[in-house]
Amino acid sequence: MSDGLRHILSLSGGKDSTALAIFMRDRIPEMEYVFCDTQKELPETYEYLERLQEYLRRPVQRLNASRGFDHWLEIYGGYLPSSRMRWCTRMLKIKPFEEYVKDDPVLSYIGIRADEDREGYISHKPNITPVYPFKTEGIVYVDVMRILEESGLGVPKYYEWRTRSGCYFCFFQRKAEWVGLLERHPDLFEKAKQYEKIDEEAGVRYT
Repeated sequence: MSDGLRHILSLSGGKDSTALAIFMRDRIPEMEYVFCDTQKELPETYEYLERLQEYLRRPVQRLNASRGFDHWLEIYGGYLPSSRMRWCTRMLKIKPFEEYVKDDPVLSYIGIRADEDREGYISHKPNITPVYPFKTEGIVYVDVMRILEESGLGVPKYYEWRTRSGCYFCFFQRKAEWVGLLERHPDLFEKAKQYEKIDEEAGVRYT
């Protein structure tokens, strides 16, 4: 395919973007695969990406290697991300992607399924056009699971106790997932506790 566009697929380390990479591998051989590394991912995520890279027979470019979560936490005055202020997505995912793309015309492939009612976090730069192959092809959850199983990759090991990819201390985690982190990665659980913000005067702990 030679259309003057760059074709880029952003990987999260989760099942849907991985299945999309597998789905697109032979359809667009020149696809660029990128992973925005927060430097706070689970070991299982890094291991899964290594296996995927072997399957794709193309490198997975890691972005954000020199400016991770701790850098931006300091920039934001120690305020942890929340549902009302998700600076983590903006600074650790979207911004590094835009810097990587620059001003080149790009088709950005996004792994949102046909049975999901959302668009995901995409750039608003005019040179970046989002593409949703799964929505176009009518691919739903059961199809994604089939794609992963038939490839031999399966799902990431963290799905045994966690429902999403991302930082090991993600504020979207459920209580059961915090328990899973404690049981499987007690060292990371202790590191996550160090991010707690305590207001000594008010006696309030923000976690």
